[in-house]
Amino acid sequence: MSEKYLIFGATGSIGSNLSEQLKNSGNDIHLVARNQSEVSAIADKLGCSFTVADVLEEGFIEKVKADVPEIKGIAYCVGSIDLKPLRMVKEEDFTKCMKLNLYSAVEVIKGYQESLKKNNGSIVLFSTVAAQRGFTNHAIIASTKAAVEGLTVSLAAEFAPHIRVNCVAPSLTKSKIAEPMLKNTAIAEGIAKAHPLKRLGEGKDSASLAKFLITEDSSWVTGQIIAVDGGRSKLS
Repeated sequence: MSEKYLIFGATGSIGSNLSEQLKNSGNDIHLVARNQSEVSAIADKLGCSFTVADVLEEGFIEKVKADVPEIKGIAYCVGSIDLKPLRMVKEEDFTKCMKLNLYSAVEVIKGYQESLKKNNGSIVLFSTVAAQRGFTNHAIIASTKAAVEGLTVSLAAEFAPHIRVNCVAPSLTKSKIAEPMLKNTAIAEGIAKAHPLKRLGEGKDSASLAKFLITEDSSWVTGQIIAVDGGRSKLS
């Protein structure tokens, strides 16, 4: 059985682009997403295997491991955009966001830790520019993704030298979860102009970096949080 790259959130903008880039480079991949019709369509197109699983449900990792017990790498491309002023934030908002972005990522990593160690594998997680830059109404998602960045560097130290762990930190990317924000043309244009490169991100932008980080091309890179944000974290 060949070693596979396991992609969670494979129907999203970044996950689907990463899946295509990895497959087109001759890699074996396995997709994981909660929407059966969407993930099966992508898997059919790419000629790869998949599992329908929701990372918010208990026992999801056992379901995935039953389909693909041995892997070479994990890309946890699951994300959310939870924007509220603090006065409207409830504890359950943080709980759900942490479960989706952090706790379930930990469950995935724990579930495959031995396989990754045996195969000198790699892990790619995802943060956001908002973890480093202050943006109004971003308390939930910024706090949660900052935790993901802390997890990245901690596990990179703990798992070295056998498993590499890195993190991609995008700015706003054209995607299904961003659609409610971007359907207003004026708002979308304003956000694009806030970036030094004067455009919004595309799924392929972050996927290209994730492909580099998950494969042997980056065999001497670990513990890094790398921005793919049109310059917004440093230049604006």
